[in-house]
Amino acid sequence: MLVAKNITKKFSGVIALHNVSLELYPGEVNAIVGENGAGKSTLMKVLSGVHTQYDGDIFFYGEKVRFGSAKDAERAGIAIIHQELNLVPQLTIAENIFLGRELVSTWGTLDKTQMRHQTKKLLQRVNLEMSPDTVIAALKVGQQQLVEIAKALYTNAEVIIMDEPTSAITDKEVDNLFTIIDELKAEGKIVVYISHKLKELFLKADRYTVLRDGATIASGKMKDIGQEELIEKMAGRKVVIEKNVSDVIYNDPLLEVKNVYLKNKENAGSHLVNNASFTLHKGEILGLYGLMGAGRTELIETIFGLHPKRSSGSIAVEGEQKKIRTPARAIASGIMLVPEDRKLQGLCLDLGVRPNISITVLKQLEDGGLFLNRKRESDLTTGYIKQLNIKTASQETLSKKLSGGNQQKIVIAKWLAKNPKVLLLDEPTRGIDVGAKSEIYKLIKELAATGVGIVVVSSEIPEILALANRVLVMCEGEIAASMPIAEASEAAMLTHAIHKN
Repeated sequence: MLVAKNITKKFSGVIALHNVSLELYPGEVNAIVGENGAGKSTLMKVLSGVHTQYDGDIFFYGEKVRFGSAKDAERAGIAIIHQELNLVPQLTIAENIFLGRELVSTWGTLDKTQMRHQTKKLLQRVNLEMSPDTVIAALKVGQQQLVEIAKALYTNAEVIIMDEPTSAITDKEVDNLFTIIDELKAEGKIVVYISHKLKELFLKADRYTVLRDGATIASGKMKDIGQEELIEKMAGRKVVIEKNVSDVIYNDPLLEVKNVYLKNKENAGSHLVNNASFTLHKGEILGLYGLMGAGRTELIETIFGLHPKRSSGSIAVEGEQKKIRTPARAIASGIMLVPEDRKLQGLCLDLGVRPNISITVLKQLEDGGLFLNRKRESDLTTGYIKQLNIKTASQETLSKKLSGGNQQKIVIAKWLAKNPKVLLLDEPTRGIDVGAKSEIYKLIKELAATGVGIVVVSSEIPEILALANRVLVMCEGEIAASMPIAEASEAAMLTHAIHKN
């Protein structure tokens, strides 16, 4: 077993972990739960050799260990799938999987044939139909996450730490991951599982440890605790998320999308989006669901003007036809996109909260078109920090130092400053804890109440059911179903997501 005793970790004097202790058992799924900022990822980085400076002790099968690097931990048999994807975008899948552990031929050269062969087997195991030669930058976030899982499986480690492994993959891929976890359990491996998706924890976890504010709050067997009690231990308060119940009929068209196509750049004869049409009304929250590869992200990216050379179709805003061939034209039309990967596409991580929020309205904050009015910029930032309850030490705190939920609020705030008519949200709560998730749900509903039309793309059916007034289901690039929330259910949505009519 893997045992941690009295682990304390500080960053610049700030205590991230305080006397944390836990025991991880072989042949079991050990869930580590807690809100963002609770210390889960920090603890896992200590266990896996990423953080080497800390107080306390780690014992691996009775032997006291202290790793000098992640490589040391990997050699000892501990592998980690990081929440923040740890891949090199410019390299291929095979090159990423074997980076730092390349196979060499008898002649001393790289054995690329064997590495490609091994990669193919790993990709088949995680059910990712991609060539080993595909460059990582060409993959969606969910596909990259599957590569991370394949990368960890290659090490054949005794301890596999999965930090939010399903945050960007759909139910179908989750089922495949669960099969892999079952195999690892049967082999007697120690599986450490971190997830904000409580349904997954109650399905697969054998034990739990709750962290809150860097300290151990509780631990035990999963079968001995209920969901409400677990959430209360995580948050230190009661948190309730219920299914949306709406009988409102929306009659004021806002965004009209007709016959939108998006060609597949990998295969000119096929389409990633195939003849998609729908109408979004003022004040309506439209849920967009589908399995990985269904075309959800591609559809809203096309609406936002990201793929002008490969797309066709018509888009109208408030009855006026718009020729949206760039994101700038989409923004000018009142359409804003909160992207799936907030860190790569939504934020300037090395800038503070203030410049990240004000970046969309710098012209409006200028004095005479020459200088930025710092007071107006600061007032704007202060207003959104309060309105969205962004937890930050100051306006100048670097965005990369904030939790996922607060980062997401910053991305939303920068678009709210533009007074959007249409807000496209792609996986708005990916990697966000249940408390922050409920705050973002509340914010989305408040925005809709002001007349903003909102499209929510999500891999989580409960999220769609909690937010949407109406649901669209995509399958193989087509809109396979449209249903009011009263008729939407997990069974109905999955049926349409798997089988086109």
